[in-house]
Amino acid sequence: MSRRRGAVALLLLLGLLGVTTGCVSLPEAGPVVETGAGSGDAEEVGQYYFDPPPPPDGASPTEIVDRFLDAMTAFPVTTSVARQYLTPEFQESWSPKDGIITYSDFLSPRGSSRVTVTLVGAARLDGAGRWRGPLPAYDEVLSFPVELVDGQYRIASAPDALVVPQSWFEQRYQRVALYFFDPNARVLVPEPAFVPRGDQLVSNLVSALLSGPGPELSRVATTFLPAGSSVELSVPVGDVVDIAIDASGSAPAPTDEAVRLIVAQLAWTLRQVPTIQRFRVSIDGRPMQLPGGLTEFDVEAGPEYDPAGYQATARLFGLRDGLLVSGGSPDALEPTDGPLGTRDAGVRSFAVDLDGTTVAAVADSGATMLRAPVRGVEETAVPVVTGATDLLPPAWDVSGRLWLVDRTAAGARFSTVTGEGRPIPLRIPGVSGSDVRSFLVSRDGSRVVAVVRTSSGDQVRVSRVRYDQNRLVSASASQRLRWDGGEDVRIRALGWRTPTSVAVLHRLADELFEVRALSVDGAPAGAEAAATTLRGRFVGLAGTPVASGTVWAVTRTGLVDASSQTRDVVGLPAGVGSVRYVG
Repeated sequence: MSRRRGAVALLLLLGLLGVTTGCVSLPEAGPVVETGAGSGDAEEVGQYYFDPPPPPDGASPTEIVDRFLDAMTAFPVTTSVARQYLTPEFQESWSPKDGIITYSDFLSPRGSSRVTVTLVGAARLDGAGRWRGPLPAYDEVLSFPVELVDGQYRIASAPDALVVPQSWFEQRYQRVALYFFDPNARVLVPEPAFVPRGDQLVSNLVSALLSGPGPELSRVATTFLPAGSSVELSVPVGDVVDIAIDASGSAPAPTDEAVRLIVAQLAWTLRQVPTIQRFRVSIDGRPMQLPGGLTEFDVEAGPEYDPAGYQATARLFGLRDGLLVSGGSPDALEPTDGPLGTRDAGVRSFAVDLDGTTVAAVADSGATMLRAPVRGVEETAVPVVTGATDLLPPAWDVSGRLWLVDRTAAGARFSTVTGEGRPIPLRIPGVSGSDVRSFLVSRDGSRVVAVVRTSSGDQVRVSRVRYDQNRLVSASASQRLRWDGGEDVRIRALGWRTPTSVAVLHRLADELFEVRALSVDGAPAGAEAAATTLRGRFVGLAGTPVASGTVWAVTRTGLVDASSQTRDVVGLPAGVGSVRYVG
């Protein structure tokens, strides 16, 4: 067993026995360490306070490094003691707020003048708490040069990051979403992140939001909050919180339109704190206000920027004996009165736009895509695409953009259709040209998620979409979402679970399936998104990013609630299949 595991076990034992390990030290400034004595953080997460000891006299280089790593697990989160293990010169430059490195274990430190530590299962998050994925193997070996300072060994260099066990991180950091805007400022784009739990959750959320979407999301997301600004300590008074943003006088007074967009970003981000109902904002001491003098804002502000689609219909749609059906519940699906609901046009799959007025459907041959109104007896279905090879079920986004994938002999070809225009090709590195089995598009239009079949099993891959205002420009290289499902996984279906997570249906054995949630950033799902095991023969998923919606696992005769451990079963009218939500 590594020394780390032994130390953690001892501390857990002390916590259970009620033995104190020391009083809470004062934290240093900065978003990584912002907390205070008596904050209640430990009680909130059910953990002990841990105030690590300072460097002991006469400690060896390996002991200094080992204790330095232990000191970074202080709780409430602070690096004041960890900094004492550094040389005076390095104390000034070390910047742990720049990121977080997590690990499942590490090998005992080795060396003398240069101590190395090999991490196991290491991953990295950036300074805003956004997941950046597993560390490359060559970065899992950390090097700590050690020097004598007044006869005592001290560390002269270390990563600019908090280096902590994954289990410690999961207990003390909370998964959240930071809300930015699409380049057209039409819809909010949520970005997953992690922030420390506790009394400073509001400050941590706003601080992460102020960091902006970052250069890697150029043309994907933008922010209207002043760049390079910081937030002062924000302590809620009742259900109202005051947010003081320090832009060092560099931010001009925002326009009325910018104020409305800033309020929407903050409202959607802050509503994740259940105790907050309203907030006030000042920038460099100037209170923000909307026309009419409104300076106090509700956390439910900005519904029109909903990333799941403003006023998107919650109705379910399906095909019944070739006709389009719709209803408010699975057992109440009735034919629509549009051309695809009254006349069998020979379609095998479909997608309905977010307001439930237009349907795009794939003909049985897979070569033709039709578009028609959902309602209107006198209307007709119009071909959008002809001469394709094997079209997958399409998708819609909030801009009314239709997304298509044609499975050709040369692999998958992506394209989009806007309005009455022609399909415009889109290349997605790592996905285009592959054997794509299914795909999703986030309703905000910023993400494409695809199942790619390979010789070693199916992969779930995610790409970000770049825009120039409302014109689609390109897609980023896709990233694989990994999970512990093993190799040779065969994925039956995908569905949205939230705006930042997808549900994956795959078979474990005969008549035994699993629905697993994957975060779109690739971060571990955590205990709050445990997989659901289902018995039966399942053919698909009906998923929705709406928080109050249900993710349904679809059989040939009914639906099973896969978003609840109750696994409620609802029967379908005879002949109904291909059940899905809009989008």
